Amino acid sequence: MLLVNNFSTLAQGLSMLHAAGTKMQDANGKEVVLRGFNLGGWLLQESYILQTDTLNSQWRIKQGMLRTMSEAEMEDFYRQYRANYITKADIDFLAKQGFNCVRLPFHYDLFLTAAQRHARTEVIRDPQNAKKLAAYVQSLSTWYDQNQLFTDQRLEGFRQIDNVLSWCAANNMYVILDLHAAPGGQGTDRNINDNFRPLDMWKRRDAKGRAIYQDITVRFWEKLAARYKNDGRVAMYDLVNEPHNLNAANGMSPDNKELSAFYARLITAVRAQGDQHLLLLEGNGYGNEYTNLTPDKLAIRDKSNLAYNAHRYGCPNTADAADANPNQINLIKNLVAFRDRWQVPVWVGETGENSNDWFATAVQILKDQNIGWCHWNIKRVNSQASLLRIKPYGSILTPEGRAALLHNVQFANCIPSRDVVAALTQPSSFTAPFAPLTIPGTIQAADYDLGRAGVAYQDAYSAKVDFKVDTPWNLGGAYRNDGVDIQLSSDSPKNGFSVGHLAAGEWLNYTVRVASSGAYAVQLRVQPAATPGRLTLKLGDAVVGTIAINQQSNAAEWQTVTLTTAPLPAGQHTLRLCIDQPVGQISWLRFMPAGRASAGGE
Repeated sequence: MLLVNNFSTLAQGLSMLHAAGTKMQDANGKEVVLRGFNLGGWLLQESYILQTDTLNSQWRIKQGMLRTMSEAEMEDFYRQYRANYITKADIDFLAKQGFNCVRLPFHYDLFLTAAQRHARTEVIRDPQNAKKLAAYVQSLSTWYDQNQLFTDQRLEGFRQIDNVLSWCAANNMYVILDLHAAPGGQGTDRNINDNFRPLDMWKRRDAKGRAIYQDITVRFWEKLAARYKNDGRVAMYDLVNEPHNLNAANGMSPDNKELSAFYARLITAVRAQGDQHLLLLEGNGYGNEYTNLTPDKLAIRDKSNLAYNAHRYGCPNTADAADANPNQINLIKNLVAFRDRWQVPVWVGETGENSNDWFATAVQILKDQNIGWCHWNIKRVNSQASLLRIKPYGSILTPEGRAALLHNVQFANCIPSRDVVAALTQPSSFTAPFAPLTIPGTIQAADYDLGRAGVAYQDAYSAKVDFKVDTPWNLGGAYRNDGVDIQLSSDSPKNGFSVGHLAAGEWLNYTVRVASSGAYAVQLRVQPAATPGRLTLKLGDAVVGTIAINQQSNAAEWQTVTLTTAPLPAGQHTLRLCIDQPVGQISWLRFMPAGRASAGGE
């Protein structure tokens, strides 16, 4: 792995952060720009992270398990899962890459006692049963009135937070505490907030007419503030993750009045504990829209140490792209203008789920504006976009699948994505070999250099800049997270991948070491297209060979074609494979001294 420390503002000797105008500063007045990773999928499972999309949320995963196992067995599995998914090894790895913070998303149910969580599990068994849900809400009301919520300091939620704080402090990293699944659910998307009913946080009333889920959330932050108010390892409290669909269509105000009033309650409650931590607010619309949430609109006395959040996915990364609504701040121009208008720190609490080229562009433009960020996500099953790829495990609803998952999520068994690390930590001009390549020898087409589009490769479509467009940047969906379209291929037995979906003008760079000067015979393993193709090889700027490839006569037929290069000088060079006219797929290139070529396979 690349062990990169490319960030100029690492937290040194962690101390409480505070807002100083638009900046976050430590106790010594030194600016701290937080750049790190989200630990998503750990203390709250999101179905797409585990590739259980048909189950849609954590409670539905649990519901499926309860069909074949007891509640005690299910709880034991989840204890093992949480023990394996994130450990000190994961945090140490993040620190070695140069990241200085983690955001810790968690579910409120980890702060319930076993008996209290059992009451919630009874709803999970039959969530459409209104009587069961009402009974759970009544139980919550009783526990709330009797001050029996979040009082046991031995609860797993507290223990997990303390573990992360300890692991991060050992690496000089800050932690952002993120209530990702709030009581009742802060929106309509149950995959994010694990709710039984849409918007229940805002709409549910108990027998006394109270918005009980909101009351419980206030109580929750009172308890966390009392515990961590003097803890400098905590950078910020992220009070509620991604409120969304709070609008007139769902029977609420069109201008965030409910959210504004709730934030006022939360902020006041935290400050009443004597806690001056930075408080991170998230706007409506998945964390981005701040009408009636600006400092002047919040009904609070103490407006200090507030920070504002943006979540950036599938949007343009240009400095001039803007939204007509100045309170919609996921686009850079709006984000900067909002920061400067209100003189508050802004922070991109989630960003990612895109190509390496998009990552690198986002990091650079945020760096130019001195805005920190937290990448989503550290781990995903079989995803090249995550920092650590979890190998496929089967089904979480089978004993074999669960056993494999517990094994595969462990740090030692995950596959680091070196290209993702490079995109997030290296300058835009960075390039490096992806694999050691020598001539003579065989070069796998998918083993082109590390680096962004226009530097290590060129592809017609290399980043998603419109969230409404679902076209993947890697149309093959395999191996790497670039715009290059890589797919599984049985014709490439060495690494199992080929490059396809080619277009004229695309190219791939390979850093190669030529052992001895001279001309070489080059075999190219290709699948022809429906039209004639033509490929060119360059060494540096010099063309060293070109070959025409006949159009496809037999579907899926692979061919080995051969060209002879001009003399190649010895030493390290950049070899470029240019697509003048596309072929169907390219599997590998084999270089042999001229006159010694054979028709053998890879």
